[in-house]
Amino acid sequence: MTIRMENLERIMMNRKDFLKTGLATGAVAASPASTAAASAAQTQARGGAADLEKYRFHPYHRFSNDELVIEREQQGKPHAGKVLAAIQPHCDDIPIFAGGLVAKLIHEGYKGYLIRTTNDDSAGAGRTRAESMLNDERDTAAVAKALGLEKVYDLSYRNHNLDEINIKELTARFVFLIRLLKIDTIISYDPWVPYDNNPDHYISARAVEAAYTGRWDYPEQLDVVEPHSIRERYYFTRRGPQFINRIVEITSYIDTKVRANMCNVTQGPGGRHGRRLKRRLAERGLKLPILGDDDETADFNYIKHFVLDIDSEAQRLTPSDREVGRPFGLEWAERYYYRGPIPSKIDAYVSKNAVRL
Repeated sequence: MTIRMENLERIMMNRKDFLKTGLATGAVAASPASTAAASAAQTQARGGAADLEKYRFHPYHRFSNDELVIEREQQGKPHAGKVLAAIQPHCDDIPIFAGGLVAKLIHEGYKGYLIRTTNDDSAGAGRTRAESMLNDERDTAAVAKALGLEKVYDLSYRNHNLDEINIKELTARFVFLIRLLKIDTIISYDPWVPYDNNPDHYISARAVEAAYTGRWDYPEQLDVVEPHSIRERYYFTRRGPQFINRIVEITSYIDTKVRANMCNVTQGPGGRHGRRLKRRLAERGLKLPILGDDDETADFNYIKHFVLDIDSEAQRLTPSDREVGRPFGLEWAERYYYRGPIPSKIDAYVSKNAVRL
């Protein structure tokens, strides 16, 4: 896979090279801190090939044979004029798994939209199912605002029942929104990951993937919208194994990701769990200094240090954002399977080989 490399670092990595050199070798910029990290990784590789083997084939960390790209934070607005869609089945999916990437891309110039495929009618707090739906809808709107997104589109299918619908209907709706909003980049669950038992996740993801190829499908839509094609896709998962070819630095956006997760008070591992833990400990005459002295600080620090780091695999079924970044000299990072445009080599070949008639 060939990728435009402006402000990105490239690593050509296959299984053999990976096990020889370790994750960090060649992947980190040549700063003092990253050089030290690379040196430490090389030392570990020489002394503990088994550890690298374990990391390489960790069910949540399986790297693909594509080149591995470290997508660094960028200054200015390099993505001005681009549009992204963050697509989630439930109100807490994007904040949990991709909140850092969304915040990063918005800061770098993207305009963004949040699309939720279900109504979350059987998830979260509420005295009735209708109240739960309303609470989740409010949480979703708050998440969009926290991440800097323009608008929420709720498609309102029944929660945990997407496998009962005709997937072509959902695909057609995605194609229409892609055309209407002129979406360039999609962030979504990975459609090809095994072992996800939630039909809302894999049905949404497969409809997204089908919509990617639907530039000329549903011609009746073209009376009101123009054809439009997706250029980039970032796919995440909560379970493994997943092929991973992109590590995204989110260090400057981790606090925004935390605040987005604080918005999900109806369901999910974020919300107000920090203050509840703080209260339970106080009833036993105990406290955790990391939770601070007030409820808001407790919620913030609980999400940042437990949900996204220390207890990530139990809370989110995915590795710690801190641990994902560590081998690459990054304080915080997310990992994705990325698919982007593949430049044609024809023009370069013609320039080199064409002769006069």
